[in-house]
Amino acid sequence: MNVGQVMTHKVQACRPQDSLNIPAKLMWDNNCGSVAVVGDGRVVGMLTDRDICMAAYTQGQRLDDIQVSSAMSKTLFSCRPEDTLETAEKIMRANRIRRLPIIDGDGHLVGILSLDDIAREAGRPGEGERRAEITADEVCDTLSAICGRPAQAVAMTA
Repeated sequence: MNVGQVMTHKVQACRPQDSLNIPAKLMWDNNCGSVAVVGDGRVVGMLTDRDICMAAYTQGQRLDDIQVSSAMSKTLFSCRPEDTLETAEKIMRANRIRRLPIIDGDGHLVGILSLDDIAREAGRPGEGERRAEITADEVCDTLSAICGRPAQAVAMTA
């Protein structure tokens, strides 16, 4: 199974020069915790609800007065739709991130893959003898790596 089969296709995005009020409203209206930052048609960063809160706190300004570019994560990790879920999970684990922008060959945003998307796939019943490509244990391991705790510290209940 590849990333394109599991990713969320409708992605919220803002521009680096937008004020933080714009992505905050996007997150509120769409019940999401992050938006991609797109400049010149390409993904240039990611912005989370935590990034917005920390920028407001550390800069001591209103959201309308702070640019996205000053709060966004500029180190970008991404995948392509044809990448495997295993590849995406390895990137998430290694970089302790919960969401990956999915880009095409030209760097354009085509989706986002979240740990939630992967967990839903792991919880989907198999068809016939088909084994789930991502198991609940693997999702648990990825979440544990993202949170910085050893895998044994996270308990799963059935």
